[in-house]
Amino acid sequence: MKLSKITFSESAREDILNLYGKSIDEEGFIVEKENFSQRVLTPQGEEIRLEEWAGIRKGSEAFIKNDIFSLIELAKKLD
Repeated sequence: MKLSKITFSESAREDILNLYGKSIDEEGFIVEKENFSQRVLTPQGEEIRLEEWAGIRKGSEAFIKNDIFSLIELAKKLD
């Protein structure tokens, strides 16, 4: 499976999320733009803050944290 990668600066993070219909709540969590009380979840069911966000997996809205465990799990699924 070919992995597409788009790199963007930290200052563009909120703009990228906006393209996916997401925003940031007052506590720094990624939320649905149309429903600020609905936080997005990682594949492990965890709420995710903007500074933890590493990307969105193709074919879904699976938000991936930037910690080593989450990135290893993503790599295993891409094999």
